[in-house]
Amino acid sequence: MADISKHVDKAYEGLDFTELADAPVDALEGVSKGDADALQKAFNIKTIRQLAESKFVLRAQAIANPAQAQKKK
Repeated sequence: MADISKHVDKAYEGLDFTELADAPVDALEGVSKGDADALQKAFNIKTIRQLAESKFVLRAQAIANPAQAQKKK
């Protein structure tokens, strides 16, 4: 398993990827409880999995990833 300890809060470091995917968004390093509450209120996102699978995140990646590739040329 990859070392993801620097990407999650200490309380979640021992969890496997399946457990982490179902953890609350504020389990991610740098995401506060207030941030998580705002995501839930705005987009009904409660878990890391829901954030990753959000149509808004996927759309943003669909735009930003090719833009980054163009920038490297």
